[in-house]
Amino acid sequence: MKEEHFLKNIFSSNDFKENELELILPKFRQVSFSKNDYLLQEGITENHYWFLESGFVRSFVNDLNGNEITTNFYGQGDIVIDWSSFFLRNPTRENIQALTDCVCWQLDFETFQQLFHSIEAFREQGRRRLVSSYFALKNQSVSLIADEAKERYSRLIKDKPHIVQNVSLQHIATYLGITKYSLSRIRKEISL
Repeated sequence: MKEEHFLKNIFSSNDFKENELELILPKFRQVSFSKNDYLLQEGITENHYWFLESGFVRSFVNDLNGNEITTNFYGQGDIVIDWSSFFLRNPTRENIQALTDCVCWQLDFETFQQLFHSIEAFREQGRRRLVSSYFALKNQSVSLIADEAKERYSRLIKDKPHIVQNVSLQHIATYLGITKYSLSRIRKEISL
């Protein structure tokens, strides 16, 4: 029995016609990254759009003191991208790095544009994903200001348990805007 193509989970036949899938799926190229490989580095313009099939990835920036501050985590099925660099064609300020060995499905900018402008379902799905990513980013930035660290950690456990189980405490702590010592204390409080 032939294994179902990973991207058929992303581009569901409920949303796409079979002839559209036949145009879309072959445009993606499978790419593997080893742990610690960079998918994108600061100063480079994002030229790829990846769907993560397996593994974990994070995006991060360096603060004024040179500390790495995690801005997002990505797991199976997520789009790994710096949206503003990709669409505005400007150099990124973020780094995107594999936390584990990863398998991704890559689409380059020019091909993305062709599909975006020629297949309405592809365009609509892209818009939905972009809007969803924007809202998640907005909620995270507001949460860093308005919520207690314990509440932020509890939300991460609820929304992305696979991240909490597979990513280092140091990366989780910087994502939550706290030290790893504070995170250890919060984890002890929650487990009681």
